[in-house]
Amino acid sequence: MRLYADPPTLDPHLSDDLTSKLIVQEIFGGLVTLSLDHQPVLDLAAGCRVNHDGTVYTFILRDNARFQDGKPVTAHDVKWSIERAADPTTRSPTAYDSLGDIVGVGDKLEGYADEVQGVRVIDARTVEFEIHAPDSAFLARLTSEAAFVLDQDQINDDGTWLTSPNGTGPFRLGDYQAGRLIVLEPNPLYHLGPPHLDGIRMILDGQDAMSMYEDDVIHMTGVGIQDLPLILDPDHPLHGELHRSPPDFDVFYIGLNVAEPPFDDPRVRQALNYAIDLQSIADNVLGGRVSPARGVIPPGFPSHNENLRVYEHKPDLARELLHGSTYGEALASRAFPDVTLTISGSTGAPVPAYLQAILEQWRQELNIEVSVRQIEWADFIRGVGQRKYEMFSLGWIAYYPDPAVFLRQLFHSNSSGNNTGYSNPEVDRLLHEARLERDRERRFRIYNRAEQMVLDDAPWVWTWFSGEGYVLIQPDVSGYILTQMPVPKHRYVYFARSTNAR
Repeated sequence: MRLYADPPTLDPHLSDDLTSKLIVQEIFGGLVTLSLDHQPVLDLAAGCRVNHDGTVYTFILRDNARFQDGKPVTAHDVKWSIERAADPTTRSPTAYDSLGDIVGVGDKLEGYADEVQGVRVIDARTVEFEIHAPDSAFLARLTSEAAFVLDQDQINDDGTWLTSPNGTGPFRLGDYQAGRLIVLEPNPLYHLGPPHLDGIRMILDGQDAMSMYEDDVIHMTGVGIQDLPLILDPDHPLHGELHRSPPDFDVFYIGLNVAEPPFDDPRVRQALNYAIDLQSIADNVLGGRVSPARGVIPPGFPSHNENLRVYEHKPDLARELLHGSTYGEALASRAFPDVTLTISGSTGAPVPAYLQAILEQWRQELNIEVSVRQIEWADFIRGVGQRKYEMFSLGWIAYYPDPAVFLRQLFHSNSSGNNTGYSNPEVDRLLHEARLERDRERRFRIYNRAEQMVLDDAPWVWTWFSGEGYVLIQPDVSGYILTQMPVPKHRYVYFARSTNAR
């Protein structure tokens, strides 16, 4: 298969981007994982008991739960791993959202405690989690990489353990040549049964994915806008290998650092949203492959709300907001602050056409000039997490099926996934209230209110929700499921003889 960038990390507790997750989920695991239909199911745990008020979860480890070197996984490993993820020196970007329900995690993250009181070792195979209040999404949160179990005897401060990590997943890291190749090898000791594949080769160099597919170098690839019309033709030789993929549960946006001029004024942020014609760009530049993002929560995802007050193309309102902002006079006198949009990519590479269209509309409608800076993916994503950029283009994909994965992770004041510096005490209060609410419909209504407030405050310029995609899969590949969220799925894949093989 083809990867388009090196993973920024293979440390599960630091993973919060899709490229890293794709690999980390195959090498490591936790007590709970996601099934192919995005439901939490037991992984290292053989069983789970919940007390009468829903605040204590007791997990019993499988007899055959082992690290890849054959060492048994114990309850002590589970507790240590949770405490490592919650250690402030680890700087996990997802620990707060994924583990914050557990009693003592907050104190550990803030540096007030040496251990997490709510994780208790009962015996070598039994571990107990106590949470602050009943939470219907708690098991789903435990599928996060922040809850993955690591070999505490292997971890070292300089990170060299990641060259040969001792995980619990269906595959182990074989060869990794940065910028060229990642090889995953099957783990014969995997507790749910060894994978069918002899290995996975992920190619990282600059070869064209379509050419590699046609030359049988890779077994699957996504299909770009330029190639799709040809392959949709029933007479094309690859048409029979074309598969529709459902829209990912994701959202794309341009993040605005609300602490930096001119984005410290919400009227400027709102003006940027009103000034662009997303539908026109989606239709004419992106070939209808996406839909304009009209909120944070994507269609089909729990709590998605069709009735939000959203940004539409209203250039007159955009100009009114901008001229009425703190920076209106500066714009008129050509003293408007310089603005730079930082994106991932090699220096000098073409700027994506849809971004060029957005920048042109800002120039025409608002007289705002935006320069573009490109940074390699791994450095870019680290810079985003450090809030180094005043404006950046990014996307976010759900990694567990609950609205908190979008709203709490990206907009709560204390979340390390909040990359814009956005802070609204009322939004924080609503997100906390939703976390404690047991009734599903009431929870979703609370999340809807928080989502509307985020939209009104405009820490983002909203761009796209994914549409259906297209993937080419060679005829001899079986068991590959196209999912809407990143889930560990390569252990199900196998090669079958096919009468349609090329």
